[in-house]
Amino acid sequence: MKKLLNKANSHLLLVLLATLFFIQQGCKKEQSPSTSNGLPVITSIRNYVASPGDSVLTSVGTGKWIVISGSNLRGALQIYFNGVKGSFNDAWFSDTSAIVLIPEVIAFPLVEESQLNTIRYVTNHGETTFSFPIVAPAPTISGISNESANPGDSVKINGFNFFFIEHIRYAGIEITDFKASSDGTSISMMVPASVSTAGPVMVTTKSGADTTFYHVHDYVTGVLNNYDEINNFSWGSDVSNSSADFPGNNGNYGIMRASNVPAGNGEWWGGGRSINTNDAQWVAVSHLQDTLSTYALKFEVAVKKPWLNGTIQIVRDQNWDYMALYRPWRNANGSATAFKTDGWQTVTIPLTNFLKASLPASTLTELLGSEGKGAIKFMFVNDGSDIVSNFEAAVDNIRIVKIR
Repeated sequence: MKKLLNKANSHLLLVLLATLFFIQQGCKKEQSPSTSNGLPVITSIRNYVASPGDSVLTSVGTGKWIVISGSNLRGALQIYFNGVKGSFNDAWFSDTSAIVLIPEVIAFPLVEESQLNTIRYVTNHGETTFSFPIVAPAPTISGISNESANPGDSVKINGFNFFFIEHIRYAGIEITDFKASSDGTSISMMVPASVSTAGPVMVTTKSGADTTFYHVHDYVTGVLNNYDEINNFSWGSDVSNSSADFPGNNGNYGIMRASNVPAGNGEWWGGGRSINTNDAQWVAVSHLQDTLSTYALKFEVAVKKPWLNGTIQIVRDQNWDYMALYRPWRNANGSATAFKTDGWQTVTIPLTNFLKASLPASTLTELLGSEGKGAIKFMFVNDGSDIVSNFEAAVDNIRIVKIR
């Protein structure tokens, strides 16, 4: 009997041990997939595009999606490129690959030497640093703060990747006295006294070059109205050439004014609240087959008094089907910040921003008609919920420009 009991107990013990073994294995399988054993290891960097483009890289620029290959890559907490945090979602990771967005802006001149050309990978189970060339991409010019600035005036060239600058040419003139921002998004300079003709702006760095398609100081190409040599102004706003009221002007300009305008008031036609021109050629008939997105409306504006409510509506002729809105006080998230300028600045409104039922025209002809011409109207209305007490904006050099 005793032997039988001992045998039964032995069988029971084996069953219990087997059960514990499988429970332990199950617990291991149920561990969070974001944890790994061992330090992370990086072996290579690949393009984040479908094959055959997903090749191994030997260098990479900013603002790019990449795939980091290696082992023990789950559980990432931070991934740094030249000391700047990249963006990622750890849910996309496996132990052998990680998809990461390199920061759009890396201030290369400010990066410590020890962090240059490094990828630092930090996880909840350790970290590693991988040496890899991270280079500044070619520069991109997004705009000039004032394309009609007078000689001696300060302007900014705005864009990206203005690092390791070798040359700047402004309307054909080499600029040697300038200051680039530490994040590479702007270059401050003074318009040279020798500027006498229109020309493009070019920035050359160690990584490449970019040149504006349009010209600065161009008071002819695409101009609908500048109140001077090309004057199609018909009625509406006041016209002035006072440098005391709006310093930095180029000859005559229009002044739109509005005061004590009730909320929801759309009576744009009275009290100098509009600019109305006669017919002018927006785009030459020979270019109406061009793509709509390659053209923009541009003008210079100066606003001294804080602007916090109301909108300038812009239309061609009397056609309210397609309308563009200019209200620089409204932020991208819908909030409001009082807007005023430091002197004159250039406004660029792509023709794709002229909308009908929230959609742009499909072609230039659809927007501008078969002759590509018409009047232009700037109309100030109070489409907000608060009274507009005192609005005043100077406008000049209204033009249609090919931007690319």
